[in-house]
Amino acid sequence: MNDRITIPIWAIGSFLVLMNTTMFNVSLPSIITALHIDAGLGSWIVSGYSIVFALSTIIFSRLSDSLPIRSLLTTGLSILGVSSIIGYMADSFFLILLARLLQACGAGAVPGLGMILASRYIPAERRGRAITVLASGSILAFGLGPVIGGALTQVMGFHGLFVIICLVFVLIPVLWQLLPKETSTGLQFDFAGALLTIVATASLLIALTQLSLLFLLIGIAAIVSNIRHLRQKEKPFIHPSLLSHAGYRKLVIIGFCAFILNMSNLFLMPLVLAQVYHQSAAAIGLMIFPGAILSSIVIPFIGRLIDKHGNFRFLLGAHFFLFLSILLTAVLLPQSPIVILLTYILFAPSLSTVTSTLSNEVTQILPKEMIGAGMGLLQLSQFLGGSFAVALCGLLLSWEKNLPVQLAFQSLFFLLALVLLGAIVMVIRYRSTQQARTFNA
Repeated sequence: MNDRITIPIWAIGSFLVLMNTTMFNVSLPSIITALHIDAGLGSWIVSGYSIVFALSTIIFSRLSDSLPIRSLLTTGLSILGVSSIIGYMADSFFLILLARLLQACGAGAVPGLGMILASRYIPAERRGRAITVLASGSILAFGLGPVIGGALTQVMGFHGLFVIICLVFVLIPVLWQLLPKETSTGLQFDFAGALLTIVATASLLIALTQLSLLFLLIGIAAIVSNIRHLRQKEKPFIHPSLLSHAGYRKLVIIGFCAFILNMSNLFLMPLVLAQVYHQSAAAIGLMIFPGAILSSIVIPFIGRLIDKHGNFRFLLGAHFFLFLSILLTAVLLPQSPIVILLTYILFAPSLSTVTSTLSNEVTQILPKEMIGAGMGLLQLSQFLGGSFAVALCGLLLSWEKNLPVQLAFQSLFFLLALVLLGAIVMVIRYRSTQQARTFNA
């Protein structure tokens, strides 16, 4: 496989998939108005997508242990493209929601399989650069998504958002030719474990977003059942050995915290700019854009440095820059909207570095046969962290509605700074764990 061609083209797919997530955030008010629904119902177009996307990612990752990557990717992109056509033609809320959920089912093939491809076919001395190229496509999508989403909604209506995702049809034959030819080893997939994981995850997210005791109890019951299932199944959906790996557990927690920060920041920044500084949707997109562009430019160079010097120093350093970015936002938020622009320029490349080093580290500490499951679970934890964070930020803002609006947002950014301090401690503890394992070996 020629990774210098294949990985950048795969990054285009990552760009389209992640942009599909952020575009609809901007157009949600237009969708609610056009379909005559309330905000609570309309939010499922975004939150429902996030839930299914997170679960689809780990399912495709686990399937890659038995089935060829290019067959799985072709299936995922085909589902994504066909569901986008359905969404473009839909004229009711439930059809549009169905299209979004189907999009998420297919989109999950891209992020997890991309990391597995890099770990399986790219030598360790070049892997860091490849993973950062994949990450640059995702980060660029977070910045460009609101800009493109706002422009398309204004010109074509929200149906235009579905049209642009049909570009994935172009990628299918190209990647089919570029990807290595693998043979199927026979499907060995724990359907019961996958179902229990889906029920537990979806129930807990719904419990948080809807404050539902019933779904909380369903989620807890599914977790208990899944734990029992893990102990009985020979090859379960989630490998118990992953959960018993001290270093890997810490990486999962760090990844969970990273996406708490990422999705919280992307959720809060537009609200600050709109509610505190009364910026338009176009202006908000332009405020986020420079940070995303800078990240996509800088991160390939960081990837080369990661390959040369290792993961830890970049993982720790990026966390300190993230902490500085969030702390400056919390302190200087009342001063000017330019604060958001400048701090996101610091935040975006730092976050890209964290996610890239995490993925690269997982491929190095796990046995080859467990990388697929390990990458899937890591990405599931990241997307769950983001989903929980957005729901929790919304709840905290509603509880703080009697506070001055600037103070309410500042309190949330200070809370995120505390999360970052916890993540920094976990990074240092991870280093200690790995050093101890090396010494004992």
